Amino acid sequence: QVQLVESGGGLVQAGGSVRLSCTVSGRPINECIEAWFRQVPGEEREFVAAIHWSGSTTHYVDSVKGRFTISRDNAKSTVYLHMNSLKPEDTAVYYCACDRRSTYIEMVPGTYDYWGQGTQVTVSS
Repeated sequence: QVQLVESGGGLVQAGGSVRLSCTVSGRPINECIEAWFRQVPGEEREFVAAIHWSGSTTHYVDSVKGRFTISRDNAKSTVYLHMNSLKPEDTAVYYCACDRRSTYIEMVPGTYDYWGQGTQVTVSS
């Protein structure tokens, strides 16, 4: 089993920055393509960003390109989401997820086998 624990959420003003962390345990993190998703009440879970287990490839949803950066430190079993120039529409619960089966980055939630409990990010205007 793989366990994922997110941290780093909170309340931030528009234009500010937040760094989310996701610590992975139970299996080596380099077995995972790691992704961040977000969800607001009443809406479907949305893909935000992902990074290949090798760290060589990343992918972002268009709405966060140029503002968010995903990175990983396999030695620390941790994945990060650096969020800059935050907007009120970025308000959501952010989840990290692990895909141990795919060869390439996928953006569909059902592809991911393991999920964290989520961390709230609230951006005030």
